Amino acid sequence: MVQTTYLVTGLTCHHCATSVTEELEALDEVSAVRVDVVPGGESSVRVASTEALGTERVRTALSAAGDYALSGRR
Repeated sequence: MVQTTYLVTGLTCHHCATSVTEELEALDEVSAVRVDVVPGGESSVRVASTEALGTERVRTALSAAGDYALSGRR
């Protein structure tokens, strides 16, 4: 199991977190997602997956969820 925390901008509310969670959980490798929203800042998106996700796959999922941007990774 791979645990990765992504830093994401543009999330402002629970609805944003739900949208991002749904898009990421739709990826076959993803088993769990937890979002800690920081309105106006960098929110933490923790992803548990069976293998590392490529940055472009994460960006694509964020874009499909709304106007969210990947700003980093921990």
